[in-house]
Amino acid sequence: MNILLAGAGGMGSAHFRNYQQMKEAHVQALVGVSEADRRAAAEWGLPLYETITEAVQKEPVEIADLCVPTYLHEALALEAFRCGLHVITEKPCALSVRSAENMFRAAKNAGRQLYVAQVVQFTRETEVLRRVVREEPYGKPLDGFFERLSLKPAWSQGGWLLDREKSGLVPFDLHIHDLDLIVSLFGKPDHVQVSPCAANQGIQDHLRVGYAWENGLTVCGEAAWFNAAIPFAARWRVYFERGMLIYDGNTVTGYGADGAKTVFDTADPVRIASGINLPANGWFYRELAHFLACAEKNEPSPLVPESQVLAVLSVAEKLPA
Repeated sequence: MNILLAGAGGMGSAHFRNYQQMKEAHVQALVGVSEADRRAAAEWGLPLYETITEAVQKEPVEIADLCVPTYLHEALALEAFRCGLHVITEKPCALSVRSAENMFRAAKNAGRQLYVAQVVQFTRETEVLRRVVREEPYGKPLDGFFERLSLKPAWSQGGWLLDREKSGLVPFDLHIHDLDLIVSLFGKPDHVQVSPCAANQGIQDHLRVGYAWENGLTVCGEAAWFNAAIPFAARWRVYFERGMLIYDGNTVTGYGADGAKTVFDTADPVRIASGINLPANGWFYRELAHFLACAEKNEPSPLVPESQVLAVLSVAEKLPA
């Protein structure tokens, strides 16, 4: 498919690197107005346009990939749908359910699709967890803990990530990875309880949330942008009726009640350097290839469907930021 890439920051660069490895993907143009966008366009050999509308008038494109700051997603998506394009947008697609509903409605009116890039859905460890929850080798899930910790993202251009109105802060930019995974596995929680954490310099940079379902399942999520130079950490564990599955950030291990220990194969067959603070991996490759395959058929994504996106945002809206 012919792709229009909007934004050449960290995520835009990561997406471009992965498209370069796909025979079915052809990035035709870049949309942006910053000096970084101009440098990237020159480096990548792409024409640069200030708007999606201008680019569509001059380039044969079918899909717009939005890798711009979150607060710009809705307006650019609506423009892309008016131009007859499918849209891939980095997570979160919007900072409210209302905005997301507007985007999905515009997609339907245009006969096109909106794909939300929740990349954690495409990691090898998530594949294992999804399969274990579905097939129940350890029985039904009873409790879970999902943790995502980072240093404060002061690297964002113009500091937009630290602006509540532009990024939604920790709930929408960081915790949303785990929240999307939790909702995809267990459904929208029936109860949400926030454990207060001290705000730092006016920002709620540390969040602990308890989720509960009427069937008795409980899950705790913790996310933080600490004002401390810690290494990034993303870990989880899920306790089942007859065992536990643990992801320690590197390895997924199952511990059965019968004493059996299983180390699951999560070696990534695809290793593409992303250019951001992540090891070489196939996450973005699988994600983008999945969206392109869906777009070819003009079908929604079964891994990140509209109902899931809206459920996640409806929970995130309740969290302190």
